[in-house]
Amino acid sequence: MKTALAVVLFASIGQAAIAAPALSLDDCVKLAAERQPAIAAARAGVAGAQEAVSEARAPYYPQVDLSAGYHRWQRHAFLPSGLALPGHSIPDLIGPLDDWNGGLGSRWMVYDFGVRRAGLAAARARYAGAQADARAIEADVRLGVESAFFGLAAARDVEKVAEKNLERTETHRKLAIARRDAGAVPAADVLRLDAELANARLDLISAQSRVRIASGQLNTAMGRPADVPVVIAPPSSLEPPPGRAELEEAVRRALADRPEIASAAQRADAARAAVGGARADRGAKLHADASYGWRDTAFLPSTPEWQAGLAVDLPIFDGGSRAHHVARTKADLARQEAALAQTRLEVRNEVWTASSELERTWASIAANEASVKASEESLRVVRERYERGAAVITDLLDTQTALARAESSLAAARWNYCAARAAFERAVGASGGLAP
Repeated sequence: MKTALAVVLFASIGQAAIAAPALSLDDCVKLAAERQPAIAAARAGVAGAQEAVSEARAPYYPQVDLSAGYHRWQRHAFLPSGLALPGHSIPDLIGPLDDWNGGLGSRWMVYDFGVRRAGLAAARARYAGAQADARAIEADVRLGVESAFFGLAAARDVEKVAEKNLERTETHRKLAIARRDAGAVPAADVLRLDAELANARLDLISAQSRVRIASGQLNTAMGRPADVPVVIAPPSSLEPPPGRAELEEAVRRALADRPEIASAAQRADAARAAVGGARADRGAKLHADASYGWRDTAFLPSTPEWQAGLAVDLPIFDGGSRAHHVARTKADLARQEAALAQTRLEVRNEVWTASSELERTWASIAANEASVKASEESLRVVRERYERGAAVITDLLDTQTALARAESSLAAARWNYCAARAAFERAVGASGGLAP
């Protein structure tokens, strides 16, 4: 009863999926570009870094502030003795008075030994790094979609193998029943096939479950809920892997095109600009400032006040703060340069590993195809021998199991090769980003 319910459940899921339009790999990639939260987060990071560039450019312009205020005050006046005339006294309290004021003030950095220039260079480097990080995230999302897409294709093919194996088992059971009824084999053969038939049904249920799980993984990779019905249209042909001689060219392309290397290089540039800014911060700074306004005891003040001038700030002693700041930025620069070198090594290793995996999966396709052909021929021969009474049921079931295993391995090998090719393209930086 439970087995029947499970079959009905997976059948209903399959019918719901059939109603959905078939998606090609490009369709899945486009959906990921539109829906994946990781893509939206990366693009928001780029927008924030771009705003940081404008923020770093702002100190090049004068700052203008509008101010207005009201105070009521009273103060004690400390006057020297002997100022008062005979018969007169000078009060020692001033106020209480109303103080209304308003006006404009402006301050502009005329010269700062390159602090602003270094800050702007660092912000621009971080912006370029954010763009590279966004490209890397897009490439990772694309690879995740491709891997999930080919994983679903493999699960579907394994499901077809399980269905075919179930059909074979049912056919062999009918054959065993006919031979038992003819008195050619014992009833144990039919009982053995009953058990194999139950196992084949369980294998089909497991395969259908893997299809369902793979569908959820693909939906998640595309930024959709896992329970959305999905049907895919996988490619019908496979391209052979690149030749061994192209590996060195692939490494060169990876070192030139991988966004992770560009991001690490930009972080090093930002750290280098920070060192320049820390050094410039130890120099003198020239400010220009001016203000104009009104102050009076009335609500609408009428007495004008203004001032304009230049000021020079030269640090003399700060407890070593600026020196330590320079040393810290130098250490950060050394760390970023080491991280860049490490990233280059990791990229080389990724290309080498992806290339080796690509060759292995391509070779496994041919090996599995040969295994399937041999297993098919072996099953045909053993079945004919069983029909003639020259083989026992164990021989028939063993060859059938070997064929089902070879077919499942071939189905997985083909799509594992496609996933390995996607990983290779990601490693060399050729997979590209995602269209918005």
